[in-house]
Amino acid sequence: MKILVVAPHPDDETLGAGGSIRRFADEGHIVSVLTITAHMPPLYSAEVHEQTLEEARAAHKVLGVAESIFLDNPALALGELGAAELNKILTDHVEAVTPDILLIPYLYRHIDHRLVFDACMVAARPINAARRIKLVAAYETISSTHWTAPHIEPNFTPNLVVDIAEQIDAKLEAISHFKSQLQEFPGSRSVEALKALALFRGSQAGYGYGEGFHVIRMGAELFLN
Repeated sequence: MKILVVAPHPDDETLGAGGSIRRFADEGHIVSVLTITAHMPPLYSAEVHEQTLEEARAAHKVLGVAESIFLDNPALALGELGAAELNKILTDHVEAVTPDILLIPYLYRHIDHRLVFDACMVAARPINAARRIKLVAAYETISSTHWTAPHIEPNFTPNLVVDIAEQIDAKLEAISHFKSQLQEFPGSRSVEALKALALFRGSQAGYGYGEGFHVIRMGAELFLN
């Protein structure tokens, strides 16, 4: 199968779906990661931009990503693109990759995540190339997911957990490459917190370690073929 993982920023795909990406790769599937924004001017320096790209490439190598696609949209400035242009960007890449599985960011408080989620929902409509998608699911990004106003905003409640017990070490190795983004424990974006979340999500489904997803659309052919 072909899997497309959409990340609002470098590191989101590793935080939310790194173990699943490694498992897909281990099972012989082809994984592409599309990163929508970059830590680049005006909010970040050119040096930070290059550093995060190098970190992402190193992490993707650990995870077995077959194709890494980085777009030059400045972080926190996606709103300047306009909905139509962002929708087209996502739709064009879905049509180019023709994925069987599409993993997208959950509807978090971060404005980039919200805008990318909305554009992904447009691109994932079951028409044209998107008709072949067997699974559309939203992944959990630690810290962004957990800072919400409960019951006023949507809370992440997974209805799909992927067993990543054999991939947890690869996930933690991959995230360790994002030195510019990681925090020291007890920061929510620390290696320890990420491992604890995987332990908790795994325990919800009887696995040693897991990653949680919220299923948006799934076809029975995913299991019948």
